[in-house]
Amino acid sequence: MVKERFFNTAGPNNPAKEYTIEPLSRINLTEILHLIDQNKYFVMHAPRQSGKTSCLLALRDYLNEQDDYVAVYANVEAGQAARNDVGSAIRTVCGAIAEELSMVLDSNLPLEVRSTVKDLDPNEMLMTFLKRLAVKIHKPLVLFLDEIDALVGDSLVSVLRQLRSGYTNRPKAFPQSIILCGVRDVRDYRIVLSNQDIVTGGSAFNIKTESLRLGNFTQEEIRELYGQHTRETGQVFEEECFPMVWEATEGQPWLVNALAREVTYKMEENRDRSIRITKEMMERAKENLIYRRDTHIDILIDKLREERVRRVIQPILANEDEAESSIIPNDDVQYVVDLGLIKQERGKPRRISCGIYKEIIPRELTWTTQDALVQQPQWYENPDRSLNVEKLLLDFQQFFRQNADSWIGRFDYKEAGPQLLLQAFLQRVVNGGGYIDREYGLGHKRTDLLIRKPLTDGYGGLVQRIVMELKIQYNSLERTIEEGLKQTADYMDLVGSVDEGHLIIFDRSQTKTWEERIWHQPYEYNGLSIMVWGM
Repeated sequence: MVKERFFNTAGPNNPAKEYTIEPLSRINLTEILHLIDQNKYFVMHAPRQSGKTSCLLALRDYLNEQDDYVAVYANVEAGQAARNDVGSAIRTVCGAIAEELSMVLDSNLPLEVRSTVKDLDPNEMLMTFLKRLAVKIHKPLVLFLDEIDALVGDSLVSVLRQLRSGYTNRPKAFPQSIILCGVRDVRDYRIVLSNQDIVTGGSAFNIKTESLRLGNFTQEEIRELYGQHTRETGQVFEEECFPMVWEATEGQPWLVNALAREVTYKMEENRDRSIRITKEMMERAKENLIYRRDTHIDILIDKLREERVRRVIQPILANEDEAESSIIPNDDVQYVVDLGLIKQERGKPRRISCGIYKEIIPRELTWTTQDALVQQPQWYENPDRSLNVEKLLLDFQQFFRQNADSWIGRFDYKEAGPQLLLQAFLQRVVNGGGYIDREYGLGHKRTDLLIRKPLTDGYGGLVQRIVMELKIQYNSLERTIEEGLKQTADYMDLVGSVDEGHLIIFDRSQTKTWEERIWHQPYEYNGLSIMVWGM
């Protein structure tokens, strides 16, 4: 019996065991071969778990099959433990290269060369090691150093400077071409040395010719990946799944694979390959991933605690004007782009990079808040299982009045505090029985929320749809209401088949009493009924 392949969520792909998009099709092979032929040193970078290692390994094998070069891949992440201990880090890097090259050559030569440099000054050891290797190997050497930005401080600077020092000896007495691979472009490294001096990657490695960024899967590649499962097992993904997967992931490879693995394997009832995969199943798989906080998600969550990440993400969550966020250092913005948390497309405002991250970020920032809330879903459920939104928002008004200052004070992202607090309240209420779709970003001046509450069991039944528009009052109340009604109506029209529309306005003025700030009133706009709430 032939075993099924599966969707991979850990480590490089093995095409014999895992559904795979051909790695070399994801890179510009012609451009890379041109750079290698021209003896260039360059960078390939992409967010974690995007397929960088799979691409490097495929490129290594391709080059070695062509027989013009000896190509070696080495992961230097183990050197991270050495921190600023340059000797330990350099020995680790040399060891990783020697071990991998020995397997490529099927020879102990690299290990023997490594032993000849073990007593050298660590700040010359790597350069000398690579020189001696290049001289002894019968073909030009091409070196891929993966996870280079895992190295830190003095150790990273030493590696970069030794590669730069040997550069002029290539290709006869140094690698013909070197690819540095990591999450970030080397130019964006801000390296803090043991003496607290700061060195930039661009100054330590100013021989870089190009910086290539590995992109996400395209919509066609998602269809191809999922299509492999259908062809091999007969299990069909219904057409409605694909727009949903694209919106949720925007092609981020780990998320694409994780969703498919969840829905076809982790959801045990779907291991019966005669069951068709529906959009509703994919929605549940998405919720499972978010709630379980797998490793990939945990890594992103950890990054949210960094100050430079907060500086970039907070204005997006708070829906600030783009001009107001222009003072954020470009290095910080590029760092968060390289992490894969946001996208910055030409001519468009910065935004959270995909639907799942839009869900993860506010949930994580309010996780402890949600746990501390006493509200229960059944408090706000009508006999037909629909949400009683008026009761819910009246309770939130009272909660906000009593707790806003103390609860928002606990948030790291205080400027987005009112919106985050309401989202925590809503999440607590809909958990396990509904979904919240979120839209926010620079220049929007609002947060769009769509609450979807299934009213029947199973897939494809009736769903209650509630639109909520969240705004901070910056101008007069009249102007804020006028602007907000139009935005709410536009979003209701975009969503379609909406049962209710609500506009929530947060007044952060310190001069008004709570009696003045807490109110609600129905409005009509273009034939739509919209309830407006003051907080």
